[in-house]
Amino acid sequence: MPIYEYNCHSCENKFELMRPFSQSTSPATCPNCKNSAERVLSTFACFTVNDGGSASPVAGTSSCSCGSCSGGSCGTCHAG
Repeated sequence: MPIYEYNCHSCENKFELMRPFSQSTSPATCPNCKNSAERVLSTFACFTVNDGGSASPVAGTSSCSCGSCSGGSCGTCHAG
């Protein structure tokens, strides 16, 4: 079963749920306040390690200086 991420607008709780694909578009109940929460887009970073032991991103560019996204494509990245 896939894991989905949710954000509760009532209490701003972010949580994950393992649910069947058939429930992927249905709202989830927030475990914190029990209100309805909407699914959010999940993101991840993928790195590879070269022979010298240095890690580098698999995709994107190196113009991102914030370290929390790949290639400066996220809203929190301020590439210099």
